[in-house]
Amino acid sequence: MKLASIPALLIATGLALTSAGCSQTTGPNESGGTILGALAGGVVGSQFGKGSGNTAAIIAGTMIGGLIGNSIGRDMDAEAKRQAYGAQSLALSSGRQTQWKAPSGSYGFVEPGPVYTENSRTCRTYTHKIYINGHPETGTGTACKAGDGTWDIVN
Repeated sequence: MKLASIPALLIATGLALTSAGCSQTTGPNESGGTILGALAGGVVGSQFGKGSGNTAAIIAGTMIGGLIGNSIGRDMDAEAKRQAYGAQSLALSSGRQTQWKAPSGSYGFVEPGPVYTENSRTCRTYTHKIYINGHPETGTGTACKAGDGTWDIVN
């Protein structure tokens, strides 16, 4: 992300948080989901366009990411998040698709991509599909292996 894009990302994140804050039922999961979704959406948006088009893409990505993150945060309880994180860690380590299901009914799977080397680190992309109340949400990212053998999410 370009340094000039940071102010647009911060403004758009503020707008997303303000929108989420208008709800009378916003809980900690929703707030956290909104923040993470807004930041991820802004980073994705920063990859498109130039000049004012880039700023518009950051704002749109931030708003959309914030709304999706808010929805996921609202509907996933702590146990579902633990199950999802555990499956993601296992999939990244094993290189095999890993499924999870929480007692609340949320479920999903993580599909790891092939291993590659970047800046002397072992990395891989992954796709995490989460079903909440029967509605799918898909996220993608990249993780790289840390010195202690764990996988760090880098985007």
